[in-house]
Amino acid sequence: MNRKRYPSDLTNQEWVLLQPLLPRAKSGGRPRKTDLREVINATTYLLRTGCAWRMLPHEFPPWQTVYEYFAAWRDAGIWEGIHTALREPLRIRQGRSATPSAGIVDSQSVRSTEKGGHSEAMTQPKKSRAVNVIC
Repeated sequence: MNRKRYPSDLTNQEWVLLQPLLPRAKSGGRPRKTDLREVINATTYLLRTGCAWRMLPHEFPPWQTVYEYFAAWRDAGIWEGIHTALREPLRIRQGRSATPSAGIVDSQSVRSTEKGGHSEAMTQPKKSRAVNVIC
């Protein structure tokens, strides 16, 4: 890695944990040229910043390459496997069971209402009705 480090980049310790969990290059054919650590760094950058795929900084591999790895790993269950492999030892060290028995979802995290928001701002203002009063 010959670039300035981003706060979202993996540390060496994190990379040592993750590297064995990633799929190996396929045998035969062209050798892999893409650095998988940089693919992970680009993915974590995207997730932490919320930027679009096409807006990944140029220091990372091309966004199409990063997305192809991300999507292939998602479809193959690699991300879920990584999450499980990292979660279970942590829970055991904390004296908890390896797998969680329940989850909590907070429905109030994003508030929504029937009025307001984008659609309300885009409507034309209502015209007031003038009332003629004859005295």
